[in-house]
Amino acid sequence: MPKPFSLQAVLDLMQNRSDEATQRLARLIATERDAQGKLDLLEQYRDDYSERFRRAVQEGLRQPEWRNYQEFLCRLDQAISEQLQAVRRQQAHTAAGQAAWQQQRTRLQAFDALFERHRASEAKLEGRQEQKEQDEFAARRKYDRQDDH
Repeated sequence: MPKPFSLQAVLDLMQNRSDEATQRLARLIATERDAQGKLDLLEQYRDDYSERFRRAVQEGLRQPEWRNYQEFLCRLDQAISEQLQAVRRQQAHTAAGQAAWQQQRTRLQAFDALFERHRASEAKLEGRQEQKEQDEFAARRKYDRQDDH
């Protein structure tokens, strides 16, 4: 019977930590994607509003309308700038999460390698034991047949 892996508890802990790191990374990626989506939406809205402003200018704008368009475009630019900063911060968080995930994965792989070596060693020992038993059985049968003659 094979011996249990002496580091099984540590291997299980590393697996749990790796799973948690994977889940954290997935949440970070989703948050980054959401932030980028908001930025894309703001930029699209600004482009659309700029086009509306351009058409309004061609049709003739009075001073108050001109100022309203300009002020709103400035607010949109500010919102875009702030969202761009949010995206960059989230990208940094995601990069840190990827590094933590990779580090945890590397640790898990090290313990997995130890476990695989243990399994291979136990399988080899078990194979040797089975071979020894078969050899002893064959030797007994041969001995028993010689006694019958």
